[in-house]
Amino acid sequence: MKDFAARVLRWFDRHGRHDLPWQGTGDPYAVWISEIMLQQTQVGTVIPYYQRFIAQFPDVGSLAAASLDEVLHLWSGLGYYARARNLHRAAQQVVSEHGGRFPQPLDEVMALPGVGRSTAGAILSLALGQRQVILDGNVKRVLARHAAIEGWPGQAAVSKALWALAEARTPGQRVADYNQAMMDLGATCCTRTRPDCGACPVQTDCEAFRSGRQDAFPGRRPRRDLPVRQVQMLLVRDEGNRFLLERRPPQGIWGGLWGLPELALGEDPLGWCERAGMGEVRAGRTLPSRRHTFTHFHLEIRPREILLNRAGCRLADGDRLLWHDPRRPGRHGLAVPVARILDEIYQQEGK
Repeated sequence: MKDFAARVLRWFDRHGRHDLPWQGTGDPYAVWISEIMLQQTQVGTVIPYYQRFIAQFPDVGSLAAASLDEVLHLWSGLGYYARARNLHRAAQQVVSEHGGRFPQPLDEVMALPGVGRSTAGAILSLALGQRQVILDGNVKRVLARHAAIEGWPGQAAVSKALWALAEARTPGQRVADYNQAMMDLGATCCTRTRPDCGACPVQTDCEAFRSGRQDAFPGRRPRRDLPVRQVQMLLVRDEGNRFLLERRPPQGIWGGLWGLPELALGEDPLGWCERAGMGEVRAGRTLPSRRHTFTHFHLEIRPREILLNRAGCRLADGDRLLWHDPRRPGRHGLAVPVARILDEIYQQEGK
């Protein structure tokens, strides 16, 4: 395997991605933002979010000084919102502990919220050229197939074997190009389904290709049925066609975002409105149910419209509740299903 890296680099020079907006900046901050966004998200989806984010927060100081609402607003639709919360906390940590300069030792980067070993290695190698090893999902797939590493990478023994393999094959020169090449190889050639083995630079000694078992590597996560949670979402609506939003707790799904008030299926929406000081209300439509799937469960959403007989009341807790006008939405981070429900209503009504 002495020429493994050389073959990958030759392929990268001809077929790799060289025009991504965070490439060639030499800026750990820019690479950090991109790497966090790219966790479990494809490049094509990330690029417009990255460009808007960097335009709003061009450096770590501006991100640290922003409100969480501003950060979540720009993140809305990208999913996995813990990434945005950790990014904001990490920026504040860089300012408070490192004087606003992005740290360069691997252990200090890994100490930032939301940054693991592979992400830290990617930041330091891609931005600064340090010899650091990475092992994201694409790299795991390339290495697992090439060396026929059996088992699911989430298992400790399999992960250890893959890290050892990644360490052994990472070269001492052109590390930034090699790490980018391995990510590109997994994303564009050694894909999860229907890999283009004929275009692969390391096909000749790939064990999975030799045995015709490309689909067997890497091993799949053990299958399990996802539980279903059911919830009512209240569309509390005043005469001005504004909707009541409630800030979600800082942890958990959609942490820190704004959403519709939620009740268990057996709870009385009108009673909730009375306790919340909404005054005289009446039941509106029951909208069609819809399902939103997370990594660990399905969420069954049943929207219920509640109509106020007057303009929205003054809210005692402005940090937790607000009146939202979709025609003038402001800079609030909305959970994706909530934004879709509100858009659906306004499209139906021609507002």
